Amino acid sequence: MYEEPYKWVEAVGNRRHYLDEQFKQGSPVVALAYDAGILLLTVSRGTPKLYEIYDRLALGGMGHPADLEKLRFSLLEMAHLEGFNRSPSDVTGSRMVKYGIAPVIKQAFEEVFKAPFIVKILLAELGQKAGKDSFLVINYDGTFEESTHGAVLAASKTLEEEMMTYIRQQSSAGLSLEQTAGTALRAWALGELSQRRASEDATDGGQTSAIATDHESLHAYLRETVKEKTIECALLDRSQQGSSKYRSLTPEELGRLLPQDIKPSLS
Repeated sequence: MYEEPYKWVEAVGNRRHYLDEQFKQGSPVVALAYDAGILLLTVSRGTPKLYEIYDRLALGGMGHPADLEKLRFSLLEMAHLEGFNRSPSDVTGSRMVKYGIAPVIKQAFEEVFKAPFIVKILLAELGQKAGKDSFLVINYDGTFEESTHGAVLAASKTLEEEMMTYIRQQSSAGLSLEQTAGTALRAWALGELSQRRASEDATDGGQTSAIATDHESLHAYLRETVKEKTIECALLDRSQQGSSKYRSLTPEELGRLLPQDIKPSLS
């Protein structure tokens, strides 16, 4: 009888190890505030990772597509029911996470005889004015963190911290959309390259090699990597007319924001 709590702790530890392995091939997601709103960006092989949830709420995710779709649909229902029963102003990212999706993910993770959600979620909320935006990142175990200027999803907490350190070094208040897109794309490249290097070094049994973070090195990696992939980019645009502030960038818009030597498939 006394062994049962220890068996549960061991089972939870095994689930963490299993889930950490599942995200090693996932594509990072970057969300950053800019002077007129929020930009969300990721690079993939065509499976959508960015979605509108409500008027001022957008979602980015990584993990199993079926799990991401199930949680996205739950958030959509929750947000629209809240907006109908109360008011649109009551539909906030904090409420959706704390009283909605995080408890669901936590319960699935801790029920060791059932499958957990193989998913990480980033929820971005557009504020009424610049500086009032918010970002929430929900991990596969239901824990979450809040921030105000940007957030990322990556294969591990270490990679996320590395990407955010780079973003803080590159960013300042009042950046234009073009500057923010460049920073987001390079941050994505840093996360993707770091994860690839860590996997290669682990296979070789050596220590993880240092990553060059200068613009030229990251652009060189992007030129090599994104040729067969899709860059997905969406905005929460404060200047957009109407209640809904979400829109996906067209291929033409995205093409104008990207460096001329990067020619991926655009979404």
